[in-house]
Amino acid sequence: MPSFGSASQKRLATLHPDLQTIMHEAIKVMDFSIVCGYRIEEAQNKAFEDGASTKQWPDSKHNQDPSIAVDIAPWDPYMRNGKGGIDWQNTDRFILLAGIVKGIAHTLEIPIRWGGDFDNDTFIKDQSFIDMPHIELVL
Repeated sequence: MPSFGSASQKRLATLHPDLQTIMHEAIKVMDFSIVCGYRIEEAQNKAFEDGASTKQWPDSKHNQDPSIAVDIAPWDPYMRNGKGGIDWQNTDRFILLAGIVKGIAHTLEIPIRWGGDFDNDTFIKDQSFIDMPHIELVL
């Protein structure tokens, strides 16, 4: 069964307890990494400048402590000659992971929003900004 590595565990600890619960259940189904939880000012503004976020500090859900947003990415054990890694171009695996997370959140009655479908209408192609790794609590 997959488990979080030490870097993912540190990021997991920065998350709102509801997100932690969802992540602990999701790792039982599919291997993935927690790429980002809480973001400090410098990291948030860099994400904005790089086009990875539409929000500057302190307006992102990643900027709350504990964070009510998390960025996750599916782990691919076949990358880098079998050493594993993240294939950022494999959108199918991001969609699969998001479906798993959304299903778990629904079962637990924890409202979330996925960055591939910010308006929660179940259509991906109608988004002006797609953020496949992003999951956030709807509070």
